Amino acid sequence: MFYPRILTVQDISCVGQCSLTVALPILSACGIETAVLPSAVLSTHTAGFSGYTFRDLTEDMPAVSAHWEKQGLTFDALYTGYLGSIRQVDEVLAIIDRNLARDGRVIVDPAMADNGKLYPGFDSVFVSRMARLCGRADYVVPNITEAAMLTGLPYRTEYDRAYIDALIAGLLSLGCRGVILTGVSYEAGTTGVVVYENGEYAYYAHVKLENSCHGTGDIYSAAFVGALVRGKSAYDAAVIAADYTVLCIRTTAEVENHWYGACFEPVLSHLITALNA
Repeated sequence: MFYPRILTVQDISCVGQCSLTVALPILSACGIETAVLPSAVLSTHTAGFSGYTFRDLTEDMPAVSAHWEKQGLTFDALYTGYLGSIRQVDEVLAIIDRNLARDGRVIVDPAMADNGKLYPGFDSVFVSRMARLCGRADYVVPNITEAAMLTGLPYRTEYDRAYIDALIAGLLSLGCRGVILTGVSYEAGTTGVVVYENGEYAYYAHVKLENSCHGTGDIYSAAFVGALVRGKSAYDAAVIAADYTVLCIRTTAEVENHWYGACFEPVLSHLITALNA
């Protein structure tokens, strides 16, 4: 039996359902051996909390990677989430060369922007370096803001299929093999995901919920990666991840005063059922 081992590189917020506190349990629930490389440790995430602690672990990343290489450890897939600096992006590029198995796959969630704006601390130089990492990926999982910034196209809130096609073409020109473009809405009340691979375009639409939650992008990416590594096609993995994320948001709406994340844990069984269907 093939038992894949995946490495995910991103920060960990000790409280606040995002980044590694989402990725590790979701990938593990998918039945995948999951190794982690925390790029930073925070007491909480940064959205809505104040006075949080932060420890940058960039200096530790090369030594960890070198130790894995010395031990002969490789990974069947590498999945990146939020990376906080250009140097961290460069360290991930080195890890691809040093620690990824020969036929290993790379999935990049270029978590750096939303709603037309970069996250605090990022600039155009960081975007350029992230584009280089995306060029090494088998699949990139950006939202529309990130796709626009990576391709140099203007960000639009109103668009048509031609605009989405232009974003996808720009992302493919970076060197990635497949695109999972999230948050694509062609009509009011719905949103969805576009999957582009091997010249084939597919779109999956679902209801757009009124409430939103911090960390749903991380939930989506982790569920997509888990389903993909488990052997699902890119489209089927994208659908499973979308349905699961919507269920997490619905579940969160039923919990009083749960403002800091999405309640993904109570519905993990639904994700597992979808994977085994």
